[in-house]
Amino acid sequence: MQRFDTIYAIRQHLAPFHQSSLTIGFVPTMGALHEGHLDLIRQARQECDVVVASVFVNPTQFNNPDDLARYPRTLEQDSEMLERVGTDVLFFPSATEMYPEPPQLRLHFGELETVMEGAFRPGHFNGVGIVVAKLFHIIQPVRAYFGQKDLQQVAVIRRLIRDLSFPIELVRCDTVRETDGLAMSSRNRNLSSKERQQATALYQALTLARDLLVEGQSPNQAKAAVSGFFAQRPVQLEYVEVANADTLQPVIEVQAPGQTAICLAAQLGKVRLIDNLIF
Repeated sequence: MQRFDTIYAIRQHLAPFHQSSLTIGFVPTMGALHEGHLDLIRQARQECDVVVASVFVNPTQFNNPDDLARYPRTLEQDSEMLERVGTDVLFFPSATEMYPEPPQLRLHFGELETVMEGAFRPGHFNGVGIVVAKLFHIIQPVRAYFGQKDLQQVAVIRRLIRDLSFPIELVRCDTVRETDGLAMSSRNRNLSSKERQQATALYQALTLARDLLVEGQSPNQAKAAVSGFFAQRPVQLEYVEVANADTLQPVIEVQAPGQTAICLAAQLGKVRLIDNLIF
């Protein structure tokens, strides 16, 4: 695996692959890797000639400075994991390499800014959009791989690709879960052992809502049940929404198969977790 920490060096390295029309698959990450990230790499490995991963904790997408400071940074361990599953190239720039000066551009993703993560983390998707656009320009992949756990982020990247005409195929990969249902996340390592046990409530709440919807109850009834579920647990529910799986806009009835998403966010101690189910 080749490692690069400057934009110039990785562009020089990738230029022959572009000239040879090899298919480059790209997996952008913020590091602190887990099996969910590795699953993205494995899928890219199966579908592409060259697999590139990035590790960059993007400061512009953090609303809370304490959250940015707490975000785990494990570059050497990440590098070993990426090499073990067949990554060809690792790009790990510094913040000053990616942002020689503070970006002045502002991106707004329309209705996606008004719901769930957009509503609770103002400016977050501007930071996501800018860094992903920069990485797309630097890497110039044919396919880019993102996990379903960050479903609203997937919708934001889809809009970015469409509106800016990036010649990139967006591949959404299934959420990878622990045996008890907890969605794998880099933030999980910041949970205490007790909080880790309590965190299973997120997946339990999602399955509760799904079962109620399948039984014919309305989205509002399912959301009320989830609120009641968390009211009896030491997990602070931030939001729960039943939405269209592509637009992420709230719905008043179950959508066509594969198009209904139940999304939630919750605070557990100092750790904020998100999760979703699509059915």
